[in-house]
Parts: sequence; structure tokens; C-alpha cells
Amino acid sequence: MKRLTLSTLFAAILLAGCSSADKGIVPDVPPSELYQEAKQAIDDGQWVKAVEKLEAMDSRYPFGAYSEQVQFDLIFAYYKNGDYVLAESTIDRFLRMNPNHNNLDWVLYMRGLSNMAQDSSLLHEFLNMERSDRDPQPVSRAFFDFKQLLDRYPNSPYAADARARMVSLKNRLADYELATADFYVRREAWMAAINRCQAIQQQFGDTEAARKALPLMVKAYEALGLTEPAERAKQQMALNGVL
Repeated sequence: MKRLTLSTLFAAILLAGCSSADKGIVPDVPPSELYQEAKQAIDDGQWVKAVEKLEAMDSRYPFGAYSEQVQFDLIFAYYKNGDYVLAESTIDRFLRMNPNHNNLDWVLYMRGLSNMAQDSSLLHEFLNMERSDRDPQPVSRAFFDFKQLLDRYPNSPYAADARARMVSLKNRLADYELATADFYVRREAWMAAINRCQAIQQQFGDTEAARKALPLMVKAYEALGLTEPAERAKQQMALNGVL
């Protein structure tokens, strides 16, 4: 009886494994039908299903009639599904293969969005925490993507949104530099703090972080006994209305 139970259990496990593996298999249907299924999944917001269908098309028909549109749809579906790294790698592949495509402005825009999204933290959003000291590399990449879009396609329909996002990204980068300067001040690493604050003034002079960096500069200068630079920083504080 015990042997039968173990055998039955083992068979059940095998069947469960087979059935779960079968779920990810996309049926071998004509490309037109498979693409329509993928488009329907996109229209319905079923991103996982859309990705499965589109990946199947991409691997089975890499040079077919739908190949270019499949790349566009994959980029969008990856992005909507939160697969930002996959979206970025698909974008980079598309750019290598189609350096002069008519829709490169959209591709660059999507790369900017994908990089920008990688700066988000679900845990921080859930806890309503603002972490300006997070690694800003995705922000820097997104800023470059949007800048490239504006430089190459200033009249693109995505230009206005890209420009607005660049303002937000610039503030994010400035806040990171400010958090780093504050860290150096708290560690009494005065020269490192001064260098960071000066960089903020030079690179992000029109941000709120630049105003907030001025008192840190004064504190660092005074700690080093640098009276004249400290006075100049105080004058700059007065001009900017910093108390």
C-alpha cells in the first residue's frame, strides 16, 4: 500500500511538471494568426501573454513580414510588463540593425522610459520613501537617451515629453550629488564636500539642490578656515534667498 502511494505521488509530480511546462509552449500556427493573437493580448493589456507570442514570432520568423513590427511591439510589451532590461536589450539590437529607421525617435524615447523606470523602487514607493542616495546610473542613461532624442529629432512628437522628463531627471541627479555632499560634511571630509558642492553649482545651477548646497559649502569652507570663499558662498546664499 505504501509503495503504491509513493508511486502514485511520483507520477502526479511528473504529470504536474509536464503540464506546467506545456503552459509556456506557444502552438505552431501561421505567423499571421500568431501575430493577431499577440496584438489581441496587447489590446487586452495581457502583457505576459503578449510577450510569449511575440518572442515566439521573433524566434520563429526573424526575417518575416512581421519582424520589424514585432520588434516594436516587443519593446512596448517588455516595458509594460516591467521587463526593462529586456526592453533595453531589444532596443539596442534594433538600433544596431536599423540605424536610420524612420521611427528611431520612438525607439530612443522608449529606451529613455525603460532606463528611467529602472530608477524606481517598488519597496520605496510602497513605503512612501524618497531615497536621493540611490545609484543614479539609470537616471544618467535616461537623461542621455532623451537628450539624444532632442538633438536628433527636435520636432518629434515625443520631444515635449522628453524635455519635461529631462527636468525631473536633472533634479534627481542634483539631489544625488547633494546627498553625497551632505554625507561628506557629516564625515567632516571637507574638501570632498566642497568639490561636490562646486560640481552641483556648475552642472545643476538652476536646481533646488544647488541652493541647498550653499550652506554646506559655507560650513566646509569655515571648517577649513577659508574665510574668503566662505564669504562668497554666503553672498551667493543671500542672492538666492537661502537663509
